[in-house]
Amino acid sequence: MSPDFDGVTETLNNYFDGLYHSDTEILGRVFHPQARYVCATAPDLVNLGMDEYFPVVDKREPPAARGEKRQDAIQSIDFAGPNTAVARVNCAIGERYFTDFLSLIRTDDGWRIIAKVFHYDIV
Repeated sequence: MSPDFDGVTETLNNYFDGLYHSDTEILGRVFHPQARYVCATAPDLVNLGMDEYFPVVDKREPPAARGEKRQDAIQSIDFAGPNTAVARVNCAIGERYFTDFLSLIRTDDGWRIIAKVFHYDIV
């Protein structure tokens, strides 16, 4: 069975759309309900479930509404079998430039992000 690059790419593009528009309806279709959102950039570890992360997104002014130039890219996608993938992606929101490591699993509903572990730089 060949890797499902198209399926993972579609999920990642929806992820970028959800972030750019601060749209948790889109993000809810991309993230697995039990997904984790983890960042160790600041001194204190951030480790949130979706019920904690989505309200943060809902409060955020969308980059699209601020007229920010969209800056997102898929750097790599690797597969470990037909139902497991990891992607390295980049995007920018405001002054933060993110490098995300996204672990994805294939479910009955398609590819879903089960873990987002990321770092950001201020640019």
